[in-house]
Amino acid sequence: QLPVVESGGGFVQPGGSLRLSCAVSGYTLANWVIAWFRQAPGKEREGVSCISAVENRTDYADSVKGRFTISRDNAKNTAYLTMNTLKPDDTAVYYCAMAHFCTPATVRNLQYLVRWGQGTLVTVSS
Repeated sequence: QLPVVESGGGFVQPGGSLRLSCAVSGYTLANWVIAWFRQAPGKEREGVSCISAVENRTDYADSVKGRFTISRDNAKNTAYLTMNTLKPDDTAVYYCAMAHFCTPATVRNLQYLVRWGQGTLVTVSS
C-alpha cells in the first residue's frame, strides 16, 4: 500500500472551491509535518502550505494565503487542503508530503520533505 495518497482533485471554474485529501498509511500522522506542493504544466514545483506535527502551526505561500487552508485529522490519519476562490494559475498537480519541519523554508524552498504521493490534478478553467 502506498504510504501517501492524494485525492479530491478535479475540474473547477474560477472562483470555485475544492478540498483535497491526503491519506497516510503505515505511519502515525500525528508524528509528522504535512506539506502540500504543486507543479503546474511546464513549471517548477512550488510549495503551497505546511502544518506542524505538535502545535498545528501553519505556513502558506503568498500566492494562496487567505484562500487555502491546511488542516489535519490525526484520528483519521488524514490531512486536507481546502482551496477557495480558485484561479486559473492554481491549475497544477497537487502533492501531499510528509516532512520533518514546518518553517518558511518548507514552503518557500521545499526543504525537509521526506516522501509524497502521486498527486491529484486540479484544473481551474472556464
